[in-house]
Parts: sequence; structure tokens; C-alpha cells
Amino acid sequence: MDELTQLTPTIWQLPFPVGHVYAVALPDGGYAVVDTGVPGSAPAILDALTRLGGRPGELRQIVLTHSHLDHMGSAADLVAATGARVLAGAADAPYIRGTAPEPPPVFTPREREVHAQVTAGLVAANIPPVRHVGVDRELHEGDTLDGWSEPVRVLHVPGHTPGSIALYLPESGVLFPGDTIATVDGRVVLGPFNVDREGAIASFRRLAALDGLDTVCVPHGDPVRGGARAALAAATPERDWL
Repeated sequence: MDELTQLTPTIWQLPFPVGHVYAVALPDGGYAVVDTGVPGSAPAILDALTRLGGRPGELRQIVLTHSHLDHMGSAADLVAATGARVLAGAADAPYIRGTAPEPPPVFTPREREVHAQVTAGLVAANIPPVRHVGVDRELHEGDTLDGWSEPVRVLHVPGHTPGSIALYLPESGVLFPGDTIATVDGRVVLGPFNVDREGAIASFRRLAALDGLDTVCVPHGDPVRGGARAALAAATPERDWL
């Protein structure tokens, strides 16, 4: 993991080679994280919280945008170390718990090549097997999160996975889109490896239309900082993902 990047007074990006994690300072002195990286990332995440002035027991919430291993991969280890509660989209909760098989993506030919490269890289890095974890709260469209410094809206954005969610903070214009949105080479693109590509495109378009959108905390690529709504409106997810 590289250096922490502060995006707002309360939000930091914890960059990883695969699947960035975002730390959020809560008004009670605790923290939340959005996603948890691949298995084995927990020590780096806890170290980052220490550098922010926190302690392991102050991690209150783990919000998983979806069930893929580069997002839920270290959730079980973080729960064991901190006692944090896990929140995730209701339709993905069985995959996160390990009580149902995760549906596979429908690859384009290029996506199949990239997925094979990413998988080979994880094997070469000796990433440990994913551990499933309980979900303390299943999130649905229209839910809100408690304990944050401003209102947080939960949006159900299926397509990447059946239960993918996004978090939108209207007061500050911050969006955590999960893998519905990514960036590459300065472009805003559709995230790859979707179970329903057309559904993912529709979810992308929905997020792009949010009022007041300013900062997009993408899990893959660089965050979009300032003027995010214009950047997303100019994107062409139907044909541009990499």
C-alpha cells in the first residue's frame, strides 16, 4: 500500500495494487472502511488507521460494495481484529457469507484476457484464500447509514453483481460507486467483469445523473476529484471500460 490520500476532511484513500480501500472518520472518534481489498490486506488497513490516529477497536463499520474477493477479501480478518460490523447489499449477502455460489461474470473477449492476467498476478503474489464472513446488516435501496458525519444514501446498483451498492453523500457530493465505475488513463469508464453488462451500464448512467456529484471514490484507478458529474456525463460506458 502506498501513502494515504486525503480526499475530504473525513475521507482517505488507502491505495492497493488491486482494489483500493477508503477510510472514513466518524464523529464519535471511530472509523468506517468502504471495502477491504484482497485477502491479506487487513494488517495494512489497520496500520493506516493507526497512522490516522485510530486504534483497531475504533473500526466500527465495514461497508462492502459487493462480494468480489478484492472487496470483501479482508473483511473476516478485520472483524476478528476489531469487532466491526459488516454491512453489504442484501442480494450479495449470501455470497459474502458463503451460503450461495457467486454468479460468474460474463466476459467480453478482452475482459477474459485481463481477468486471466489479474488472477495470475494474485496467484504469483501468494494471496491467501478468501474467508467468508457474516453480514450484520443487509442494505437495500433507500437505506441510510448511521453514525457518519453527514447523511449517507444507499443505492442498489445491480449489474456488476446482483447486490452491488453505492453510497452517496449529498451534502459533500461524494460517491462510493463500487465497481460500477472505474478510471483509467484519466477517463471515467465502466468497471469490467460484470454479471449483467447492460444492467451495469444502466447503473452507471443512474450514478452519473446524481445531483451535486463532485468526488467519486473509485475502487480501481484514481478518484475523480472535482467536477465529477461532468466527467461521468461525458463518459461512454457502452463502449469504454479499459
